[in-house]
Amino acid sequence: MAVEIVPPTRRICERCGRTDVWDETDENWVITEEDGEPQTGNKHCIHEWDINGQYNPIAEESDADA
Repeated sequence: MAVEIVPPTRRICERCGRTDVWDETDENWVITEEDGEPQTGNKHCIHEWDINGQYNPIAEESDADA
């Protein structure tokens, strides 16, 4: 059984609503856009991202998938 680490690809600030996605090319978080507007949230916010202890980055491949 193989184990694969699956990092998050999207994060949302629980305080101001800022939404970021992971950019594989830049290897960095970038702010998303909706209807051409960046979802920046509050520029003074100390962001509380929704990625917490409940997020499980480990994806196990079952023997049937191998």
